[in-house]
Amino acid sequence: MNNSDFLRQMPGDSRSMASHRSISQRLRIDIPLLILLLILSGVGLTVLYSASDGSMATVLRQGRFLSVAFVFMILVAQVHPDQLQRWAPFAYIGVLILLLAVDFVGVGAKGAQRWLGVGGFRFQPSEITKLVLPMAVAWYLSIHPLPPGIRHTLVSLLLILLPTVLIVMQPDLGTSILIATSGIFVLFLAGISWTFIASCLGLLAMAAYPMWEFVLHDYQRQRILTLLNPELDKLGAGWNIIQSKTAIGSGGFDGKGWMLGTQSHLDFLPESHTDFIIAVLAEEFGLRGVLLLLLLYGLIISRGLWIASQAKHCFGRLLGGSIILTFFVYVFVNMGMVSGLLPVVGVPLPLVSQGGTSLVTLLVGFGILMGICADDRLVHQ
Repeated sequence: MNNSDFLRQMPGDSRSMASHRSISQRLRIDIPLLILLLILSGVGLTVLYSASDGSMATVLRQGRFLSVAFVFMILVAQVHPDQLQRWAPFAYIGVLILLLAVDFVGVGAKGAQRWLGVGGFRFQPSEITKLVLPMAVAWYLSIHPLPPGIRHTLVSLLLILLPTVLIVMQPDLGTSILIATSGIFVLFLAGISWTFIASCLGLLAMAAYPMWEFVLHDYQRQRILTLLNPELDKLGAGWNIIQSKTAIGSGGFDGKGWMLGTQSHLDFLPESHTDFIIAVLAEEFGLRGVLLLLLLYGLIISRGLWIASQAKHCFGRLLGGSIILTFFVYVFVNMGMVSGLLPVVGVPLPLVSQGGTSLVTLLVGFGILMGICADDRLVHQ
């Protein structure tokens, strides 16, 4: 019996399931992860419509960015993990060159020089670094015995340090910390010893005062002081945190209803469509809405961790694990920042906050995860 005869004898639902499986395999797409990402994007557009005071133009613009990002995700999913591993060192060198170029010919805005202009298009090399750095560290560690010894660990830390320092100089401390975290996750997943981790934490604690005095800018120190006591400057640096906490608290359990939030619609809540959009959701949909959003994020993270754990090669496991753990950090930092548990560092809420380049970077990361998943499916066929 050939395949066509077998399919003709299958019940309708079974044929449909086989067809869906074959389509997802041809496109190298993980259907459960894709569905979760689409649902989260729909939630983001719904909240963004309210946060932008019913601006359909803003929603359509975000929809266009999402469409482009999902196309890039599907395209990147076609790339075999082995190819990514081969390209990783060259991509890393290219990113370092771009970050150096920012210092010399970068485009400045709001007191920072973080962009490069090509024709009429601007982009942030630091966004590319979010994916290239963990890819480079995963490449280096995957070609050496694991867990890594002290020499390979130090080389990995150097790979992490170089782009991190260049991004700090822009200055962009928040992004540099998150990018460094993505590389550190690769090291952690590679199995570095807890003794080494404890030693690094001790060195960081010892470096806290010198960093405060000689590394942090005035506005960065102000953010930390505001975190500790927002009431010090109610109408200045503490305004964002005070208003966001007010919006979150006023939503209660059930919320005030969609489009009925007062903090955002009366312009008390700044950046309501970007970094502080979770406060809009909490005010209008209440604790119940926040918990449902957290459930959705939890399902995405769980699926991503499962994909990473099933990867057939060390490179795929390290890179996939770092991508999804970094996604978790973005969610944690944004929600902690808006609720007053962490300093304000300008981190958007993934797939909910308004964004452009960050959306593409995020979904390209999920495309890499899907490519890893497709590679694993081929192995088990």
